[in-house]
Amino acid sequence: MIRQRTLKAVVKATGVGLHGGRRVEMSLRPAPVDTGIVFRRVDLDPPVDMPADPYAVVDTKMCSGLQKGRAKIGTVEHLMSALAGLGVDNCYVDVDAPEIPILDGSAAPFVFLLQSVGFAVQDAPRRFLRVKKTVEYVEGDKFVRLHPHDGFKLSFAIHFNHPAIDGTATEVCIDFARQQYIRDVARARTFGFMQDVEALRNMGLAQGGSLDNAIVLDEYRILNPDGLRYADEFVKHKVLDAIGDLYLCGHPLLAHYEANKAGHALNNQILRVLLETEGAWEIVSFEDEASVPADLRGQISAQQAFA
Repeated sequence: MIRQRTLKAVVKATGVGLHGGRRVEMSLRPAPVDTGIVFRRVDLDPPVDMPADPYAVVDTKMCSGLQKGRAKIGTVEHLMSALAGLGVDNCYVDVDAPEIPILDGSAAPFVFLLQSVGFAVQDAPRRFLRVKKTVEYVEGDKFVRLHPHDGFKLSFAIHFNHPAIDGTATEVCIDFARQQYIRDVARARTFGFMQDVEALRNMGLAQGGSLDNAIVLDEYRILNPDGLRYADEFVKHKVLDAIGDLYLCGHPLLAHYEANKAGHALNNQILRVLLETEGAWEIVSFEDEASVPADLRGQISAQQAFA
């Protein structure tokens, strides 16, 4: 049986919020079976829990943010991506601010935190959300689709009309039957443009952004002295975001995600379309090794290596 997993112990980190610029203390805690990923604002009285849920997403401008009542928690996508990539089903995420810390702008620091405490296998089957028929969401020249697939694969294309981005690969396909989240995706950082900084900060965004937590570009070039971590880091960060956004459905997906110029808003919309389309999905578990689809085995083996 492919079993659910949580953390072996509590792990903590401190950083700043990318958009609010506030200092944030975060604790990741083990959770019982079938809990899912639950964010908790511990600075509020009483504390407010916000489970991962696509219908709780209310803010998709430059991040994915959840809201319950008047309580909000923003920039959840990089942590959600790491939890999905490492196969963590159940976890409490305690924060004392309205945003997850940005750390270095990728999922790699979250991967390090999770690996540092290790994972506990739980006595319950992991439940996957399997896409049974193709669904799509289209907005002008942007689109995102989910196709049936007995594994998890993401195909992404970006278009920015910027010389530094256009000089890199702008299309990528990540198939976790053959590729690994930690090696091939996790280190890709968020990116932004100097000419947008003033407008973003006037909107209350990017207050904590810097060369330490983002790839920053002027009109022609990358300003970070160390350059890129991957030759296709820009499009790979979009894949990293999509993995986190999709995990807000509450289950690992069995699907082929295909996107062109998509972002947090479209990723959220495709989950809603999927869940609201009759006959488009089902929840499945795998009770024995023989029943695991071949395209899923490589992904599960990579995750179990860190049990």
